[in-house]
Amino acid sequence: MHRISGYTSLEAKQRGAVIALGNFDGVHEGHARVVERAAQLAQTCHAPLGVALFHPHPRRFFAPDAPPFRLMSADRRDERLTGLGVKTVYELPFTAEMSQMSPESFVKEVLVDGLGIAGVVTGLDFHFGKGRAGSAEDLADLGRRYGFQTAFAELLDNGVDKVSSTRIRKALSDGDVKAAATLLGEVWSIEGEVLHGDKRGRTIGFPTANIALGDYTRPAYGVYAVQAKLPGQAKAHPGVANFGKRPTVDGETERLEVHLFDFDGDLYGQTLSVSFEAFIRPEKAFAGIDALKAQIAEDALSARTLLTGAAGPV
Repeated sequence: MHRISGYTSLEAKQRGAVIALGNFDGVHEGHARVVERAAQLAQTCHAPLGVALFHPHPRRFFAPDAPPFRLMSADRRDERLTGLGVKTVYELPFTAEMSQMSPESFVKEVLVDGLGIAGVVTGLDFHFGKGRAGSAEDLADLGRRYGFQTAFAELLDNGVDKVSSTRIRKALSDGDVKAAATLLGEVWSIEGEVLHGDKRGRTIGFPTANIALGDYTRPAYGVYAVQAKLPGQAKAHPGVANFGKRPTVDGETERLEVHLFDFDGDLYGQTLSVSFEAFIRPEKAFAGIDALKAQIAEDALSARTLLTGAAGPV
């Protein structure tokens, strides 16, 4: 997998791909359908398969103060795309200039003169150009005019509504990590550096790894059964996590705290990948530390049972 930033001054070998074009803020099942359709077209055109996406995400460009919304890291996105056969990811710099391009200017300057594409595939609901004026039909017309192939993937639904990043974010904000996993095609996970906290967990027998979520979308405040992986390790460690503002001890600072079962080691400064396997309960305030400690023990037992099917020491 090669990641290329920009679309100008590319080498000859970097041009001529069939691309899946979109935002790809999380490679969900709908995105996978677009990439699979692009793979079919690439085979027909005898061209390599690529993905072109916008960086930063247009949503972040137009609303820099918008709440966090990322579904996965760029590295995890690229892993998912590699698994779908993608050879190159083109990160198109979404600038003020690009935001003002007409649909035809975008096609000519970026796709034709820049990437030199052999073909492009989007979803049927794709819009592009200034004010999202260009439609899939417009893209097909411009393809005929400029000599590249086009194809469009039908929208994927789950029997209720369209599979989309918006729908996945809604599921996570509702605490429905099972629905999110179904739509995403894998258990939702975040990656973050383990930071120093107040170390209160150690004093009550539940040491935690404290992780900032950065620009990831926020799940519902509450307690989750999780699996966590350390860098370079294939085996995941089961655990229990709380995401929220800790109303019993703080009430102000938003934090993800992860307690790993049967683990004794120094995690500070390491990047931990945490998968949200199941939602246990909403966050709530307790009368004091003793009540909180008792609830954490109960939560840990619930998480262990959910993850392993057997109870054991927490």
